[in-house]
Amino acid sequence: MKKITLGLMAIFAFSLAAIAQDINWLTMEEALELQKKEPKKIFMDVYTNWCGPCKMLDKNTFQTEDVAAYINEHYYAVKFNAEGNDEITYKDKTFSNPNYDASKEYRRNSVHEFSRFLQIKAYPTMVFFDEEGNVIAPIQGYLKPQQLELYLKVFESDKYKEMTTQEEFSEYVKAFEPEFAE
Repeated sequence: MKKITLGLMAIFAFSLAAIAQDINWLTMEEALELQKKEPKKIFMDVYTNWCGPCKMLDKNTFQTEDVAAYINEHYYAVKFNAEGNDEITYKDKTFSNPNYDASKEYRRNSVHEFSRFLQIKAYPTMVFFDEEGNVIAPIQGYLKPQQLELYLKVFESDKYKEMTTQEEFSEYVKAFEPEFAE
């Protein structure tokens, strides 16, 4: 009986995992190439391997069905290790991490040139790019699903273009009614 119960619990756990939707993460080059065929904005998660809030964002926010579904439908999603060793070509310039130390893969490492170019100062940072691959805005820090929803929707809808002052953005935030589950 104990084996049957454990077996049923394993099947149930597997079924729940199958229901969870994952974000379709790409490289920056893949996202930029896809933009040429089907223009969409880019959502970039800038993280490091040692960053606790980055891991929380992955587990508590990116794993939620509402967030994953919205990002997959409206954005090309890019996962970028700000202290990693990948080469990135952006706007005809190649960025690398010449001081990368493989022995520090899971500790603080040298900052990637692309991170410096984007002026990333904290982790996690989510960077939004328009349909031509131009930076719209970086958003720093850990966000819960409904907090991220606000930014996903304001940038995807281009409403940010109508807001020229901090006061206008504050009014948008006050009026925003989240739809994502917490």
